[in-house]
Amino acid sequence: MTSSVVKTGTVLDRILAQTRNDVEQRKIAAPFEAVIERGADRPAPVSLRQTLQQPGVSVIAEIKRASPSRGLFPVEIDPSVVAGEYLAGGAAAISVLTDEPFFHGSLTDLERAASIAHRHLPAAPVLRKDFIVDAYQLAEAWAYGADAVLLIVAALTDIQLVTLMAAAAQYGLDTLVEVHDRSEMERAVMAEASLIGINNRNLRTFAVDLAVTEAVAAGCPNGAVLVSESGIFNAADIERLRQAGVDAVLVGEGVIVARDRAAAVAGLIEAGAGPAIPR
Repeated sequence: MTSSVVKTGTVLDRILAQTRNDVEQRKIAAPFEAVIERGADRPAPVSLRQTLQQPGVSVIAEIKRASPSRGLFPVEIDPSVVAGEYLAGGAAAISVLTDEPFFHGSLTDLERAASIAHRHLPAAPVLRKDFIVDAYQLAEAWAYGADAVLLIVAALTDIQLVTLMAAAAQYGLDTLVEVHDRSEMERAVMAEASLIGINNRNLRTFAVDLAVTEAVAAGCPNGAVLVSESGIFNAADIERLRQAGVDAVLVGEGVIVARDRAAAVAGLIEAGAGPAIPR
């Protein structure tokens, strides 16, 4: 899966190169069989796609410690506590950034968040948000409690995308297929993605603009669940995206730095409670 290296001309190239190297090192430290054994007692995955098919704009609340553009966030982060706060506010799902070199995350963060989310009633799905380039990472995601994984169209060839989607399905994991523009949306549709995320962040400039979702959303096919990602902070943002026809939003910084995280999530959910808007 690592033989075809995609070049984007953006910071993503450096992240992907580091990711490939780190994956090879982890394969040595923890062979595939050991990873599978670790997940032997985990509960059956919860469908992220089905969870997001509820009235209003669902919120996927993200646990992230840092970002390349913002650095470390000045807040205390215990993944177990944060997951509980998000769920108390009504989050439909939890996203956990597990990349360490650029986002200071870990698989341990994923595992700790999943232990809370899966005990919640009803059980909430957990998304492993990382730079997936190898099927080994899917096994890791499953073993550490993820119910879904992020696949970034810009980071993969068409063959890699389809192959990883099929491999994830074998673990019962949903795939959130992330796009940045109309051409990537077309690639996601060709891969028959049924859960599609539009990232509002420009990989070259780091600028964030909700107009990206507005421009790309129309290409999302009927029946697919659409998620808007990045740059979402308040009720006005949610209403704007609801008008664009999204089913859910993935919110990171906007809730992780909030003084009252449960209230921050609840406010976003309230703002998205209106009737669905056709794309």
